Amino acid sequence: MWVFSNEIDTAATPLIALAPGALARLHSHRDAFMGYMYVNPHALICGRILSRDVAQPVDARLLERRLRGALALRDRLIPAPYYRWVFGESDQLPGLVLDRYGDVVVGQIATAGMDALKEEVTAAVRRVLDPVTLFWKNDSGARELEGLPKVAEAAFGEVPALLRAREGTLTFSVPPLTSQKTGWFYDQTGNRARLGRYVSPGARVLDVCSYAGGWAVTALSQGAGSARCVDSSQAALECAEVNAEANGVKIDVTRADAFDALRALAESGERYDIVILDPPAFIKRKKDIPQGQAAYRKLNQLALGVLAEEGLLVSCSCSYHLGAGELEAAIQAAARHTGRFVQILEAGGQSLDHPVHPAIPETRYLKAFFCRVTREVG
Repeated sequence: MWVFSNEIDTAATPLIALAPGALARLHSHRDAFMGYMYVNPHALICGRILSRDVAQPVDARLLERRLRGALALRDRLIPAPYYRWVFGESDQLPGLVLDRYGDVVVGQIATAGMDALKEEVTAAVRRVLDPVTLFWKNDSGARELEGLPKVAEAAFGEVPALLRAREGTLTFSVPPLTSQKTGWFYDQTGNRARLGRYVSPGARVLDVCSYAGGWAVTALSQGAGSARCVDSSQAALECAEVNAEANGVKIDVTRADAFDALRALAESGERYDIVILDPPAFIKRKKDIPQGQAAYRKLNQLALGVLAEEGLLVSCSCSYHLGAGELEAAIQAAARHTGRFVQILEAGGQSLDHPVHPAIPETRYLKAFFCRVTREVG
């Protein structure tokens, strides 16, 4: 679905003659029709295909059909209307993300081509779902690469003071204007549900890079005895406390850098039965790989330093450029350094509302390993 700038015959089609976001027909060197796409001559990925059917150009009908298909999938898989409705290329709408919070939809547009279609997408959202509010939270760093400004605005309706998400019987709230990404991390919903089988009654839980407390509150609801959230954002920790109270549990919070917090907890002799690592992406570009790999190794090493005997380590990465095998290697290197023995019990990925496009590896980005950790003996 991607066309790179070095794949275009610029003698036949000068890219610079095309406006960012313009629609175009893609033809092979033998002039065979390959698809309708939008273009950005200033980007490395200069074209993204929206339709391969010559009889179906990019229009309101196509957008509506894509949205209806994506909605039907989520409604079939997820019982409540809280999920990622559209996941870019995986739903044949490259550059578009839509998250649903009941009757509120939060969207992000990452490309010039989809930005040019924003009004048409807005109209299609109204026809397909007719939510009370569509809020465009177009503030991602990806927009800079496409020459787009960062802007947050309501397409229609009133922006609520809080977005409310639901996972099973739990409810969570985050402020839309200051939240991370599109508000809630629906991609971890399935992994948080998996945690229950590993939570023993009264377990002590440490949720590192906790954001609004999703992991900690889930663990407490599953029988844990106590939970501490660690995050560098005071606003995120305040959300976590509110979410804990709303679900009838109590958490402790520590505002600190994750690495510094883990060192301090180890020095003070704190030990936890479950440690969850859900950091932001340490590797956003290929050039970040060596430094990012070292960061994942160090974070896991520090986590093992506060993990009790027979403890559970949940180690996650949302960096596409860090493969599952590389995260496993980081965990194993951390275990060797600390004299611990690790067994991977289960591997998780992103939730069902984040389907993978088999031709685009970038759509498979989330890794989560559930690991039993003991002392290495013998």
